[in-house]
Amino acid sequence: MKRSRDRFLTTHTGSLPRPEDLIRMMFAKEEGVPVEPRALAARIRDAVADIVSRQRAAGIDIVNDGEMSKPSYATYIKDRLNGFGGESQPPPYPDLVPYPGLHQKVYGDRGRARRKMPGCNAPITVRDREAVKADIENLKAGARGAGGEPEDLFMSAASPGVISLFFHNDYYKTHEEYLYAIAEAMQYEYEAIAAAGLVVQLDCPDLGMGRHVQFADLSIEEFRKKARLHIEALNHAVRNVAPDQMRMHLCWGNYEAPHQMDVPLADIIDVVFLARPSAVSFEAANPRHAHEWAVFEKVKLPEGKVLIPGVLESKSNFIEHPELIAQRVGRYANLVGRENVMLGTDCGYGTWVGQAAVDPDVVWGKLAAMAEGARIASRQFWRPVAV
Repeated sequence: MKRSRDRFLTTHTGSLPRPEDLIRMMFAKEEGVPVEPRALAARIRDAVADIVSRQRAAGIDIVNDGEMSKPSYATYIKDRLNGFGGESQPPPYPDLVPYPGLHQKVYGDRGRARRKMPGCNAPITVRDREAVKADIENLKAGARGAGGEPEDLFMSAASPGVISLFFHNDYYKTHEEYLYAIAEAMQYEYEAIAAAGLVVQLDCPDLGMGRHVQFADLSIEEFRKKARLHIEALNHAVRNVAPDQMRMHLCWGNYEAPHQMDVPLADIIDVVFLARPSAVSFEAANPRHAHEWAVFEKVKLPEGKVLIPGVLESKSNFIEHPELIAQRVGRYANLVGRENVMLGTDCGYGTWVGQAAVDPDVVWGKLAAMAEGARIASRQFWRPVAV
């Protein structure tokens, strides 16, 4: 994984706006309407090529496939693993309960309203080994055709913990047994991505969002024990992948809400650092978490770790000023070292197919602003020394 050696590198969380015709095709597939497989595969391949090119044009250094092939960053696994023939209800968002109007708006989003939530009702095993290979080839082909070599390519994959968060378990006797069954099955996907020379991003909202939607009845210490268990299962699944070929994304839920119940970063960051991936991407721009850069005034960054703080909100149509972006990354660089920071986004811009809190055209304006902010900050932190 590349580091910010002579300038601040830029990346993002994963999902990007999908073309409207691809959204319609994926809605149809999810709802059981016949979709010609070769036509869908060709449309995904073209969409990946376009999204890679647009990332490069916006000035993003470490790019991905925008998750074009996935109905969501977590639920895609229902098509790749056996054992998920049951049903689950969408996770509750307790921070929305006092605000019924906003609750209706969030759950009425076409992406959330139409999502399919299976449940675990049988042994979990790998069913489709080709899907991740197709994703890898599409991304590599897109990079070859985009002109100019990106600093790195990354591909996101659901962590065992986030799968357990969304998919109700009706088969395994304990939560731990369920987690490790998922870990064993997902190991193939993680290792396939790494073997292809890509950086594996492990999506871990369970370590943040899991506190208020899955384990709200636990004390903070009890939740920290659960989080450590999730980290242990994750580390087991990626035991054969080098830490510097992995990064993880910490999230409190990419939904528009007060988030007044979010667990503070200070309460979980030491547990998060137990995970093997070298880099940690996390929300750091939105009003609930923008102040938490100060955590690193007291918390020492472990040797070899990299921070990817979000400098762009993922639920706001404001385009952040490049000077503000430079200030945000600068706060972290001053505390943990410039080479240990790169710029990211709070979360994705197409977490679920059809979900678009931020206008698709605005997304590209935000990413371009991030690239400009990175250039400003780089001039400040790598100012030429006068001879």
